Amino acid sequence: MFENLNWWEIGVLLLLALLIFGDRLPNVINDGLRMVRNLRNMARNATGDLSRELGTDIQLEDLHPKAFIRKHLLSEDDEQAIRKPLQSMYDNLRSDVTGVHDELKDVAKAADLRTPRVATS
Repeated sequence: MFENLNWWEIGVLLLLALLIFGDRLPNVINDGLRMVRNLRNMARNATGDLSRELGTDIQLEDLHPKAFIRKHLLSEDDEQAIRKPLQSMYDNLRSDVTGVHDELKDVAKAADLRTPRVATS
């Protein structure tokens, strides 16, 4: 969450929070954490209710429409039938990219100035 903030920015934010909330800062933090816990419990209860109603095990990640359809509505045969035309295109593209990559390696090796060249005459 804070991966693009450095320590100085986090310190300034904490100091600003202390100035704004003063002595109430611990209570504000507790209220925020309680709200996050309540939201997690609500999501867990909603997935549990859906699991009971549908008669299948549903995880929170499964609620994304694509994941839900893939996991609960399509059989393995249906999924293979959908993937089959795309798999050959993927294989062809992968082989083309591998070929280009190998050619670029050869060109880079030929253009590398650090390796001594053997004079042919």
